Amino acid sequence: MSTQEQAKGAPPDLVDPTMIGVQPRTTRGQRTRDNLIHAARTVFERDGYLDSRLVDIAAEAGCSVGSIYTWFEGKDEIFAAVLHEAQNDMLNPGTGRIAAQDDPVAIIAASNQAYFEAYARNARLNRLLIQVAEIDPRFRAMRRARAEAFFTRNARAITDLQRRGLADPEVDPQLASMALSGMVSNVAADAYSLAEDYPTEQVVRTVTRLWTNALGLTAP
Repeated sequence: MSTQEQAKGAPPDLVDPTMIGVQPRTTRGQRTRDNLIHAARTVFERDGYLDSRLVDIAAEAGCSVGSIYTWFEGKDEIFAAVLHEAQNDMLNPGTGRIAAQDDPVAIIAASNQAYFEAYARNARLNRLLIQVAEIDPRFRAMRRARAEAFFTRNARAITDLQRRGLADPEVDPQLASMALSGMVSNVAADAYSLAEDYPTEQVVRTVTRLWTNALGLTAP
């Protein structure tokens, strides 16, 4: 990520770009690498990270194990590449600046809607990331850094709402952001990763109500 992007408050990458293997220099190489990443995601989601083998990924991709080593040093690098390809779709950037003319409840609801829809599309991969973060400190640190960026962004939005007299001024913005963001991510994990049959609209409506009630939020 560029310094300019970071200055604008963009969240950090979900994985360190230095962990995603060799970048192709040809169109053919790019197609081969993309095919391997697609196959790896299929195998990881089907078998789990620990039980996935490079030979299984090669078989899924229709190539030799040697082809994998052209682009990746091992399973951790190809998993990082899978996350890197999917990261923009996996996680919603949280609640940003809410303009004075905006309905803050509608903005929060839209943010929650985007988050749950993205989580539903990538539920298995999100679950894998949690598992890998438990055993690999590199993934754990990167996941934590990205979460903290969202906490900070949401805390800024809460602070702004307090200044405008729309949210409970006694609530600590950073702690509230951590608690509410944690609630959203845990509900997503339960609703989608555990295959509970809750319509997204119901989930969004309930979580948004809990979020706004917790902040004592009122419309402008």
